[in-house]
Amino acid sequence: MPLILETIVTTLSPAGELHLVPFGLIGEDDGYVLAPFRPSPTIANLEANPCFAASSPRDIRVIAGAVTGRREWPTLPCTAIEGRRLADSFGHAEFAVAAVEAHETRPRFRGRVVHSAAHAPFIGYNRAQAAVLEGAILSTRLHMLEPDKVLTEMAYLAIAIGKTAGPREREAWGWIEDKVAAALGPEARVLDRDDR
Repeated sequence: MPLILETIVTTLSPAGELHLVPFGLIGEDDGYVLAPFRPSPTIANLEANPCFAASSPRDIRVIAGAVTGRREWPTLPCTAIEGRRLADSFGHAEFAVAAVEAHETRPRFRGRVVHSAAHAPFIGYNRAQAAVLEGAILSTRLHMLEPDKVLTEMAYLAIAIGKTAGPREREAWGWIEDKVAAALGPEARVLDRDDR
């Protein structure tokens, strides 16, 4: 299995509009691969402007927010590419697309690092942050998974939220629960609103 780094990827449209989305970068021996599924604004942006930035967010709400329609997060200009990167991050890397493997469903854009920087010390994630990340990914797969599996996993992840979450993680978890509940019903809300 390849190494996959969960990041926030930013690209620019031909009109210069920012697209911010959580993405797992696939680590390979000679770099990282971005492999979005069609249809995707990221694909259109990379075809027009073959570069992207990947940031490691300090605030887990960015990932939960992006998968629940909250994409307005502060960004800063990139250093070596035309684009922007997440402002509040542990670090970021800027990539030029070195090669594209065409595919009708999931093309692969092989990125070559042209700049990287650390912005804050990384001490570690807590369990609630990991649970929010897993819940965010789960919420993007509602069309592929059986409802019982989703609800079982949400209940398990909520244990870490209940035990270790701070205010940011509780807010992020609430967004995810709301999204899942809209698709599967109120039983997806494991935590009371007071516990979030």
